[in-house]
Amino acid sequence: MLDDLKIIGELDKGGMFDLIYKFPDHCLEAVNIAKDVTSKIQFENILNVVITGMGGSAIGGDLVRMLAFKKSSIPIIVNRDYTMPSFVGNKTFVIASSYSGNTEETLAAYDEAKAKGAQIAVITTGGKLKEKADADNIPAIVVPAGLPPRAALGFSLFPILMLFQAMGIEIDGAANVEKPISLLKKMRDDYSPKTPEKNNPAKQLARKLFGKIPVIYGTANLTDVVAARWKGQMNENAKHPAFFNAFPELDHNEIMGYEGDIDLLKMLEIIILRSPNESERMKKRIEITRDILKEKVAGVTEIWPQGDSFLEHTLSHIMLGDYASAYLAILNNKDPKEIDFIDKLKEQMGD
Repeated sequence: MLDDLKIIGELDKGGMFDLIYKFPDHCLEAVNIAKDVTSKIQFENILNVVITGMGGSAIGGDLVRMLAFKKSSIPIIVNRDYTMPSFVGNKTFVIASSYSGNTEETLAAYDEAKAKGAQIAVITTGGKLKEKADADNIPAIVVPAGLPPRAALGFSLFPILMLFQAMGIEIDGAANVEKPISLLKKMRDDYSPKTPEKNNPAKQLARKLFGKIPVIYGTANLTDVVAARWKGQMNENAKHPAFFNAFPELDHNEIMGYEGDIDLLKMLEIIILRSPNESERMKKRIEITRDILKEKVAGVTEIWPQGDSFLEHTLSHIMLGDYASAYLAILNNKDPKEIDFIDKLKEQMGD
């Protein structure tokens, strides 16, 4: 079924496979768009950074916070709320990210950041956020519209990377973005629908997850945000329940759940997103946990990233997860793009 391009085409009415394939193109386009704006921003005595957004627009902020964790000398937080943290003031740099430009939580947070005198930049396609930024003479990185926010990750991630570079916050692999983008272009061909399942790791992973409940484990400040991305993509693209957690915290609570009902546990498929940057103690912890779990659940799969830099590792994990979730949608007989439940929720909230 996963090698039948006709079936994939019939189910993929919204063209999600094409959007995933274009991820590296989006990344490069975002870099070129952001360069012009970031070169003109004046940063004045920044003491902390707040990235405010929701859903697919916030995940880019989470990824940059993770990538900058070991390098940044100032606090960076991601805010998913109508309000801003109390510490926000004129020495805070606020990045308001809303792909649609009409996310009500982000608009409210923007207004509060402005009232507190924060230094602000916005990332959006337009909407009310762009109108506010124009009226307030706030720098706006305007990215192309028309994509589902989860398929616009390149346009939410790379502008923030560019803003961080302009602030002097170093991120491993971001100085030469052509290299990670080239890696993504190679990977998209390896994982594309045209590559048969016997040679396609993304199709093989989807097959392993079909009929099971994926539990995706990352590592704090290395792959934890990627695990969250995988979980969200399984939910939205595949219409499939999935859950995530991160080492070492999961070993202090969640691991005890594996003493539970064996029939329930055999429905779980564990995915561990590994990193070459794991400390020796963390590596030992993960391997001990893996050996405990593999006797309890349907299966445990460890996935190591491709590439050399932290940014390449992160992007390679994302590319595999996106493709696997889309193939899982096909196995579930679902259109990867439709999100009817979310649309109904938004409609009722509007009422």
